[in-house]
Amino acid sequence: MLRTVVPALALVAVVAGCSSSEGDDEQRLAEQQKSYCTQLGKWQRAQSAADTETPDASGYDEVGDIAQDVFLAMRPLRDETVGEGSALGEETVLAINSDDAYAGSHISQYCDAAGFETLMR
Repeated sequence: MLRTVVPALALVAVVAGCSSSEGDDEQRLAEQQKSYCTQLGKWQRAQSAADTETPDASGYDEVGDIAQDVFLAMRPLRDETVGEGSALGEETVLAINSDDAYAGSHISQYCDAAGFETLMR
């Protein structure tokens, strides 16, 4: 009997370890998504404010600094699929560097699907 119990317990331990690891991965992904969407929302608000105000170099510097924060938060997620099969990294670069509205909608939809739509503008 001991011979069948020990392998069964080992199997339970392995399965429990896998589900715990998967839970950790899901939590890490959610934290990375939240960080990205938070930074993206800050950038969107700063960009909107800079577009509506009288041109001021300090306003553009702030937008640039926040854009760097978006890029840093995006790095671990850069290969996530968004839109029509594009990578999050590519779409983020297009949205921020080229003011591409189509790419901007893809990354906003990514945050919406991740459950962080309230962090967006």
